Amino acid sequence: MAALVGVALPAGSAQAADRTAPPPMMDGFGLTQVDTATGGPTNFYLTVTTPEVAGKHHIKIILPSGYYDDPARRYPVLYFLHGSPDDPVQQTYPALTTSNSMITVIPDGGARGWYANWLNQNTAAGAQNWENFHLKQVIPFIDANLRTVATKKARAIAGVSMGGFGAFHYAQDHPELFSQTASLSGDIDMSADSMDLRLATVASLIDAQGAICGSSSGFCDPNNDPYKPAVDSDALFGSPYPVFNADWRWNEVDPSQHMDKLKDVGVSIYVGNGRGSATELEFWLEGASKHVKDRMDALGMSYHYVDYGDGAAWGTQCNGGHNGGCWEQDLRDLIPRLERSFAS
Repeated sequence: MAALVGVALPAGSAQAADRTAPPPMMDGFGLTQVDTATGGPTNFYLTVTTPEVAGKHHIKIILPSGYYDDPARRYPVLYFLHGSPDDPVQQTYPALTTSNSMITVIPDGGARGWYANWLNQNTAAGAQNWENFHLKQVIPFIDANLRTVATKKARAIAGVSMGGFGAFHYAQDHPELFSQTASLSGDIDMSADSMDLRLATVASLIDAQGAICGSSSGFCDPNNDPYKPAVDSDALFGSPYPVFNADWRWNEVDPSQHMDKLKDVGVSIYVGNGRGSATELEFWLEGASKHVKDRMDALGMSYHYVDYGDGAAWGTQCNGGHNGGCWEQDLRDLIPRLERSFAS
């Protein structure tokens, strides 16, 4: 397949002649397509390789139903980041297919990539430059191949759980790229105030699940371990332990400590309470979200904040836990709000 070298395609050049198949997409910006695009003309995924991240990676794309009707029309884009240890193909929320006025792109973030360029690139996991992959490759690749409005105003980034961290982290690192960011049950406080969440991140790096399975006589399947191969606890952001400021890199990327960077970005936060149970991850994420809310209040920022508690009044599928039933309802609230923001 011919490659693009940082040059945008003419408007409409990726429009599919065969409306029963995904549109043709040209390689470029360091991305090479492998395998065959899978799906239909408006809901499909690609498989790509990149020197920035080891392995093959899916990019799921959802186009408005009328995308092919008006070859001159361009669309804003929502970048949606999945959680751990998911994959773009598994992001099947019905709400993501409801918009006729924006494109949705779901890039692979790995089982535990944490939407960051890892400090240590020499682990058994291989290259792990996720931020470079997404911001320097996927975004220009999408803008070159699809009829997007390639401006800050017309670009949003949102994510679930690990992806909520990624959405805030990317918007803070590059506020010039995004006009809106949203966290759905996100790990948005990585400070020592939320040490439980920081250690959960470390657990994904060192493959604590695999260690537990290896010492368990229960039903763990060591062959179905998404966190292999294990890497050391410092691989992502250096030492996670708050001793003599050894964790300074964690503090640099902690969203809760840098909300001032989002003063020109619309911020949305959705979270439940895990039904008040400390054994539920959502219980701890509620605390993290409250920390971020307090920081925004202290800065005098405006924001959209929804704590739906036990989920009783949040749709028909939400129980306040860390699950897709609640995130579907989050998206049903978020997407119309993004559409209004883009339209303005």
